[in-house]
Amino acid sequence: MKTPKRPYAVPRKLEPSLARVLAYWEELKRGEAEMPFWDDLKISALPDLSGRLMLVEVADKPVRFRLGIIGEDIRTRYGGDLAGKFLDEIEVRSPLEYLNSQCSTTVEDRVPTYYGHDVVKASSARAADAYSRLLLPMWGNGHIGMLLGAVVWS
Repeated sequence: MKTPKRPYAVPRKLEPSLARVLAYWEELKRGEAEMPFWDDLKISALPDLSGRLMLVEVADKPVRFRLGIIGEDIRTRYGGDLAGKFLDEIEVRSPLEYLNSQCSTTVEDRVPTYYGHDVVKASSARAADAYSRLLLPMWGNGHIGMLLGAVVWS
């Protein structure tokens, strides 16, 4: 019997910027921990990527996702301020398509996840550039309390 493919699986070859964020996340792990603690994270450790990073807070019971720190490149491409808003309160558009689903998968599977978005033609009402997004789970307060996200555009 074949094992089903996991949704939002991280590809073997990542875009260089996403690979750097993943490597930083791996370095933050303590001992044999499967993921780092969110309070060990320092956005300043990736200064040239800060505009493409975001922190998504994970509310527990019921599980909801709130946008915390949002990099300037993400805010600009989205076209509005997102900080402090829950994902179920915002309009879904580039570069946040399928973000709620990806966040849920990241928390449920307890592993990094990846989403790649192809170019949407300009004649479409939802025209957008191609981009890729990586989400990384981070532990805190007895559960996955934060997700580190990174977005890169092609």
